[in-house]
Amino acid sequence: MCGIFCALSLSPARCVWSKAVREHLKRRGPDLSREVTVEGANSCYRCLFSAHVLHMRGLLTPQPVQDDAGNVLLWNGEIFGGLPVTPEENDTAVVSRRLSSCVGPSEILAVLSALRGPWGFVYYQKAGDYLWFGRDFLGRRSLLWAFDAEVGALTLTSVAACESGPAASFWQEVPAVGVYRIDLKAVAEAGRVTFEVYPWARGGRDLVSGYGPAALESTPGGCTAAMNRSGLVLASPVRPLNTSIPKLSDEEEIHPNSHPRVTDLEQLLASKENDAEVSRLTDVLSEAVRRRVQSLPFKARDDSPPSNEGAAVALLFSGGLDSMVLAALADRHIPAHQPIDLLNVAFELQVPKKPIESARKPGKHKNKPADCKSDGADPQTSGAFDVPDRITGKAGLGELRDLNPERRWNFVEINVTKEELQEMRRERVCHLVHPLDTVLDDSIGCAVWFAARGTGFAAAEDGGQRPFTSSAKVVLTGIGADEQLAGYSRHRVRFTASGHEGLIQELQMELGRIPSRNLGRDDRVIGDHGKEARFPYLDEDVVSHLNALPVWEKADLSLPRGVGEKLLLRLTARRLGLGQSAVLPKRAMQFGSRIAKMEARREKASDKCTRLLTE
Repeated sequence: MCGIFCALSLSPARCVWSKAVREHLKRRGPDLSREVTVEGANSCYRCLFSAHVLHMRGLLTPQPVQDDAGNVLLWNGEIFGGLPVTPEENDTAVVSRRLSSCVGPSEILAVLSALRGPWGFVYYQKAGDYLWFGRDFLGRRSLLWAFDAEVGALTLTSVAACESGPAASFWQEVPAVGVYRIDLKAVAEAGRVTFEVYPWARGGRDLVSGYGPAALESTPGGCTAAMNRSGLVLASPVRPLNTSIPKLSDEEEIHPNSHPRVTDLEQLLASKENDAEVSRLTDVLSEAVRRRVQSLPFKARDDSPPSNEGAAVALLFSGGLDSMVLAALADRHIPAHQPIDLLNVAFELQVPKKPIESARKPGKHKNKPADCKSDGADPQTSGAFDVPDRITGKAGLGELRDLNPERRWNFVEINVTKEELQEMRRERVCHLVHPLDTVLDDSIGCAVWFAARGTGFAAAEDGGQRPFTSSAKVVLTGIGADEQLAGYSRHRVRFTASGHEGLIQELQMELGRIPSRNLGRDDRVIGDHGKEARFPYLDEDVVSHLNALPVWEKADLSLPRGVGEKLLLRLTARRLGLGQSAVLPKRAMQFGSRIAKMEARREKASDKCTRLLTE
């Protein structure tokens, strides 16, 4: 993974870029930094390329990569399939070689279409003076753009900085609708930037009317976009969603209001049809996890076996269904002598201030416990951090220990006080979340940032707790399960109102908007710690497999909460040997960690969050 930056200038002036942006990029890529500048004939344009590398596989490869022909590549991604990459190779070098051999646009599109894994890239093609850039089909890597009309400069970057005043809305996320090409000679002559769009082919839908608007209209102010004249497209890496509607069924149903039990899943597993589907999902999801936990940093300086102390892989861990399944599958593919870090974040429970005696209203208050407030420095005063995700996390830890008692499961209790939250939001998180700006972005962004940092307390050998910071560079996250398997409460609402047809429409919308709602933000937030976010539920093979299934095989929302939503994944959890975690209802991270309650504000998730504004 890398922090990448490109500034295209149409004027002779040198590019001057923010020190804050440079620092954010360096934290993403702490292992190596480098810059390359190229100029057009007669200095009609200038491109500054800057990269900051997080070394993840093969030999450490400096970026930007400039080949003998003068082509320049900025690559922020991982290849998990599609192109052959040996364990000793670096995927940046592999992509550079393949792109260097390309002549026309169709050849470049063929290379990008073949890739499996998350990526964001910028590529300067010397022959023809073209600048290519874009994000993968699901938008799993961040890429932002901005255009300064006054100086004629276009900037592309993994992460920006939130600034007050007119520049506050300067940045936008590059839409994950395809890749873009700039004809640098034509742009220099015209004095304005036009993007040529090469969209993803998505399930046979009409590209111009269905996906064209996002590519053509969501451009920085002062820039224009047009579909490529040749009609070329990128081949979709996933198959379209199965939109079939089930026939009426006379099968016996569990009462929607009944309490979910593990035995309910056992009964459903007894069905041969369900059993086969569970086996198939287990296999494809297991392979997706394997790719992500075995593509780990190359140990060039140490040939000895990995240390029993430091983990290479961590999980954002609540003890809920999604993270428990990932933990159980990671356990299959990581040697038993290597630990796995379970990152569990909790925000300090706020105790209401005691009202002044004379101001109390009879019958309007309840007896409150003595002050249990803690600054988080002493892990023994953990009552203030006994949030729902901490409780389910500890229960999940017990299940994992039962599955594999030989492994060291480092359950990391990450305790965040109100004061630290406000400080780190102001210093770091507001810049990483930007340009997103809602209350939900604030809550999720802050929770994920503290969790991914991995600094807290873990079990000590004497039975107590010790300060602990996760050493893992790879962070697995369960995002994508709810969006594909009808895990949110809004899916149940839509199903109740509009049946399977409405639910299918909702799922189509969920996967389509996940790049702009979640993935760019989460990549920026996790990457700030010099760690790489990996999303097994969004592996192309997993998405294709789930898209191929009829909706009623993935979820049955006539069944009670804790069983019907994500039903297929719950059955998979039972197949893996998990217990009560398989029937835990969905609980959003902002509520499970209690960050949504910390600052006691009555807000809607979609409201603009004033706490993200810089002074």
